[in-house]
Amino acid sequence: MPLLTIETTCDETAAAVVERSGKVLGSAVATQEKLHERFTGVVPEIASRAHVERILPVIDETLRQSGVPPERLTAIAVAHTPGLAGSLLVGVVAAKTLSVVWDKPLVAINHLHAHLYACQLTVLPRDIYPCIGLIVSGGHTSLYRAASPLDLKYLGGTIDDAAGEAFDKVAAMLRLGFPGGPAVSRLAATGDPQAFRFPRAMIHDANFDFSFSGLKTAVRYAIAGPGKVDFDSLQISDGKRADLCASFEAAVVDCLVTKSIRAVRQHAAGLTRSDAPGEPPRLCVGGGVAANPRLRQSLEAACDAAGIELIIAPPELCTDNAVMGAIGWEKVIRGDFAPLNLDIQPGLQRGH
Repeated sequence: MPLLTIETTCDETAAAVVERSGKVLGSAVATQEKLHERFTGVVPEIASRAHVERILPVIDETLRQSGVPPERLTAIAVAHTPGLAGSLLVGVVAAKTLSVVWDKPLVAINHLHAHLYACQLTVLPRDIYPCIGLIVSGGHTSLYRAASPLDLKYLGGTIDDAAGEAFDKVAAMLRLGFPGGPAVSRLAATGDPQAFRFPRAMIHDANFDFSFSGLKTAVRYAIAGPGKVDFDSLQISDGKRADLCASFEAAVVDCLVTKSIRAVRQHAAGLTRSDAPGEPPRLCVGGGVAANPRLRQSLEAACDAAGIELIIAPPELCTDNAVMGAIGWEKVIRGDFAPLNLDIQPGLQRGH
């Protein structure tokens, strides 16, 4: 009896039907990129209204694909934290309503923990835990020590902009469209990563925090200098755009890789299971920015050199999706069901 999972934390309306084995019987995602493109960023009110329009058709399509009628579902799992308040509310209300109508238990999911669980889905039945987890996306850049799917200790994260947000802002300055991450990555592949000496804030600090606001400002000055500027009127050569993207991307990747490797080394003693003493320490990476080719390549090289096993979610499971909601099975097995007065928790949840 499979699990129905629902994801509406930001601007993707998604649902999936997943068996305990990890087999996906049905999955649907309705993107909102076109709705937010003109604003070069996600507008919360637009996102929540779009979720209202799409949530039931997405769930209906998912069940149709799976061939699973509601009475055969084990439970309904929904991401209730963290995310945009209006977006979360749509998913949680839908899940609670279906829980009552179909008489199925309700399961609450932490969106960030689910991003890390996407790595688990790629290696089933092998266990990725314990590990160091890096979640890097448009709204989050966080490092965790994960003892199990539901036992995560927050080590550090961004003190200002998330890495994905910085990508989007740089893309907006260069008029590359939205979402900005893929556009910057494509252009960076043709540029010189050493053309501009951008800062790597906090890279040598002993903590596991990140900061990308200064880097974003440095890119702005490299494009237009200080003062008010009409970016739409700027004339920037294709070559300079490519070099700016490559140099910016290199700075972000250096910070993410350096701190992640340091976190694994510092916590290596606690990352070995008693039943597998010979296993190397493990770094698992999820979130939308984890689809970035330069980041994936740099992590692979750094982990190989450090003797660390690297598991990165496949690109299709990096961006927001409901398949990673299979982490709900971990709570089903424990009998950890949510009450019908389950509320949303929009803010960033550190640790549990």
